[in-house]
Amino acid sequence: MAIGGWWEEQVVSRLVKCGCGSEQMGELRAPVVSQAHGEVFELGCGAGANLPFYDRGRVTRYCAVEPGEKLRGFARAAAQDWPGVDIRDGVGEAIPFADESFDSVVCTFTMCSVHDHAQSLREVRRVLKPGGLLLFAEHGRSDEPGIARWQERIDPVWRRIMGNCHLSRPVGAAMEQAGFAVSPIARQYREGPRVVSWMEWGSARKAG
Repeated sequence: MAIGGWWEEQVVSRLVKCGCGSEQMGELRAPVVSQAHGEVFELGCGAGANLPFYDRGRVTRYCAVEPGEKLRGFARAAAQDWPGVDIRDGVGEAIPFADESFDSVVCTFTMCSVHDHAQSLREVRRVLKPGGLLLFAEHGRSDEPGIARWQERIDPVWRRIMGNCHLSRPVGAAMEQAGFAVSPIARQYREGPRVVSWMEWGSARKAG
């Protein structure tokens, strides 16, 4: 395995499992993920950090993709008491499900690391039923121009060491461009340096 692949599987996967599963992150995830209903698809389920926040009484089917082998293993272990869970190897740019398959898509701290941001949002829109919800919690491009410029400067190094994670990608604006009507719960800095702590979370309805 090349050094890049080893780093992502052995180091980044554990950073994701620990950091994204923290109590602080859970405070953002809970009000978003709990809105999921019906047939649910999760893009980039990671180690399964969202699983405790689903209202199982409202979820009739749970499917997910996760490109990291080790993270998929963590997620499957976390979901072992869920009947009929379908967690596949896959990426946001080519979601392996049919058009209009899902009532809800959950995407938390994932859009920062897909290789093609716009294509992944098009794929999310494709698999959602008409009027379906994209439920999101993401970090991204700050509203402050000065901070955003620093994010752009740091990005080339940051994404190399953090599994292709980008700091300067827009969140709500990119969803609107992809054909979603966005209703953010909040847009604000969380704890930590401003270059890495701008967060947006809420829901986006498939328009049209």
